[in-house]
This record gives sequence, structure tokens and C-alpha cells, in this order.
Amino acid sequence: MNWFLKVVKEHYADFNGRARREEYWMFTLFNTIFSIAITVVFTGIGLAIDVPSLAALSYIYTLALIVPSLAVMVRRLHDTGKSGWFFLVSLIPLAGPIWLLVILCTDSQNGENKWGENPKGVGNNAAINEIGRE
Repeated sequence: MNWFLKVVKEHYADFNGRARREEYWMFTLFNTIFSIAITVVFTGIGLAIDVPSLAALSYIYTLALIVPSLAVMVRRLHDTGKSGWFFLVSLIPLAGPIWLLVILCTDSQNGENKWGENPKGVGNNAAINEIGRE
């Protein structure tokens, strides 16, 4: 959960730097869980009180998290040594999304690259734990 909060609080629209695999996938996991929960809850409440437009609140959540989702993906691509624009490879039918998934699962590029130091092993977990205590 702290990785999700880190992306939303500290790096909301930060497209610079690098994001390790754990940061990207934990953000994606919790974003998916929250998205499904919000959709189910608000759709259920909307049907129960006969206000079907209440389900549209899930769209507000989705819109609010488009920018941080793109930002963490771009920083993840930077961590593998690719440009942030490489996410457009997902527009290639069939092979593009698979290629992007493989890249997002690839380990960090060792050492420093043009987007900064490797975030792995720099005490990042301690910083994440501090965010959770705030």
C-alpha cells in the first residue's frame, strides 16, 4: 500500500527518474483492486437506491489516476533503459502489449543511466515505510 501512496503523494505527475519493478507492480495491483472495489460498491449502491448514475463515480477515480499511472509506467521504462515514449509500442496490435509487458517485467538496468541512479538498493524501502507512517 505504501508504494501506491508514494506514487500518488510524491510522484503524481513526475515523469523524470526511475521506478523499480516493485513500485510499478504494487501501484498497479492496488490501483486495480481499488478500481474494481469502487466500481462494484458504487454500482451496487446505485442499483439499490435506484440511482444508476452513481456508478459514474468510478470514472472519476479512473480519471484522477490516469496521470500517475502513466508517470509510474514512464519511470519504469526509464529504469529498463527505454524512453518513456516506448509505451506507445502497446498500440501495435497483438504483439505490442505483450512486448510492453515483457519490458515492464524486465529487471532494472544496472548502475546509472541517463534518467538517474538505479533505485534498487538505495534505501528506497526505508523511504517507503516513512510515507506509510505519515
